[in-house]
Parts: sequence; structure tokens; C-alpha cells
Amino acid sequence: MTTLLDEAVRRVQTLPDAVQDDYARLLLRLAGEDPSVYRLSPEEERSLDLADGEIARAEFATQAEIDAVLGLHEP
Repeated sequence: MTTLLDEAVRRVQTLPDAVQDDYARLLLRLAGEDPSVYRLSPEEERSLDLADGEIARAEFATQAEIDAVLGLHEP
């Protein structure tokens, strides 16, 4: 291992586990792993499950809610 790579690994080891995993995935992609495979984090899986449930129940934002999020105002 080169000195630079060794230093990078030492620094990444001090980061939170989730961030370490992100860096590991990036390094594996750069090293030739299949970049088309993306694994959702537990938070992303929960968010997707919630969104799927909202879609199944036809719970969509109203135009007024969309405008409020976007900061749009009626003239």
C-alpha cells in the first residue's frame, strides 16, 4: 500500500461507520466493481417504503403544498 493510500485509510477509519461504508463503496467502484449496483442505506429503504405506501394510498401533495415548498405565491 502506498503512503498516500495508507493515510487516506487511517483518516476514513475515524469517520462514522455509515460514512466509512460510503467511502468503501466508492473505492470499490473505482477499483472495478460493478458501478450499476446501488445498495440503499437503511434510511433510504425506510424512506422508499414510506413513499411507496403514500403512492399506494394515493396520498399526493396538493398544488398548494407544492407551491409552499417551492416558495411560490399566487399573485
